[in-house]
Amino acid sequence: MKAHWLPNALSALESTRRMDCHPLEFLPAEAGADPSWTERPDAAATGAAVVVRTSGSTGTPKQTLLSWDALDASADMTSQALGGHGQWLLALQPSYVAGLAVLFRSMVAGTEPVVLLEDTTNPERFTKAAEQLTAERRFVSLVPTQLQRLLTHESQRLLKVLRRFDAILLGGAPTSAELFNHARLVGLNVVRTYGMAETCGGCVYDGYPLPGVTVEMGTHGRVLLSGPMVALGYHEAPELTAEKFEWAPDARYPQGVPVRIGVNDHEGRKRRFRTDDLGELTTQRATEVETIAEVTGAGHSAQIIPRLTITGRADGVIITGGVKVSAEAVRRGLESHPSVREAFVAGIDDAEWGQKVVAAVVLSTASRGGDTFAEFEQLLRRQLGAAAVPKHYELLGALPLLPNGKPDRQVLIGMLKEGADHGHST
Repeated sequence: MKAHWLPNALSALESTRRMDCHPLEFLPAEAGADPSWTERPDAAATGAAVVVRTSGSTGTPKQTLLSWDALDASADMTSQALGGHGQWLLALQPSYVAGLAVLFRSMVAGTEPVVLLEDTTNPERFTKAAEQLTAERRFVSLVPTQLQRLLTHESQRLLKVLRRFDAILLGGAPTSAELFNHARLVGLNVVRTYGMAETCGGCVYDGYPLPGVTVEMGTHGRVLLSGPMVALGYHEAPELTAEKFEWAPDARYPQGVPVRIGVNDHEGRKRRFRTDDLGELTTQRATEVETIAEVTGAGHSAQIIPRLTITGRADGVIITGGVKVSAEAVRRGLESHPSVREAFVAGIDDAEWGQKVVAAVVLSTASRGGDTFAEFEQLLRRQLGAAAVPKHYELLGALPLLPNGKPDRQVLIGMLKEGADHGHST
């Protein structure tokens, strides 16, 4: 599917690489419109090549500054992990880091991606686009919802093109164990990625850090990521930059130092980003690693590999009746029920509880029996305790999504607030 805008976009990115133009920002595309971009002369003094806005799923979008050094490092470590460069199917808008990553990986590889930015879960359109890939090695980056919807149409032709990908990267949202296991069962090379705009996209594959990436645990289990792929900081937000980014400690400088954009007196030190995710870090023998990606585990021996498990978000803690409840843990608990396809959990203000736990649920079956909510309650009480049981549910046909495939938190929270005010509470 020939995209007339693509050569111009790649040319513009190459110009920023040569520093022949100001940093670029790709803009969100309207339905049916081609992607567009603009120069950002106001960010020229930052050292950035590209400005990427966060999805805004949890608040006001931040303007993340990515240098070409970081973008090149990200493309290189991705190539190492996937066993070499190849040709990509672009199925995510380049205004998001996952889509942008496909463009700069293609530049580094010297290949032209095939573009499919509309109807990406239409099995016929996806199949036709994937069949246009001509390189020996083929890759695609998707959000889990895209693959979930594609796999509801398991034609042999669709499965053939999906199996032809050397790797299907899944990121931007948690991948359920059900989806992952099903994809593997039908012969797909699926890799769950973890990363964000501040790390040029995925930098941890199937829980294992890519070559050159260091994962550490900060205060209260907050995930810290450092390496050459970390962003410069946030544009026109020096306080937030200093809060979220620091120069990582090393042998010469045992103390971390907050990053100040434009201050370059820390040559040789890695930037470290303080994510909003909570996690656990364990180790595994290299012989026990189960992933198609090549991983090294920076800072560890070749025999012992660190593995990251995301357990929730620092901003996803609900305090209800004085008890702390992880919204992520409740979501996982609900999705472990065989009748639930996907769920969203949040806390909303409540006069009695301070916050009360509420949930939007998409059922995987047509059954809405009277015992379903009772089963949810029993399950969550057993796994997480009484405080974790939602006091209100909204049953939806599908979760509303942002253009990048993540659940639209603002819309969902609005629906849950309205439903809790006027609907039935459990």
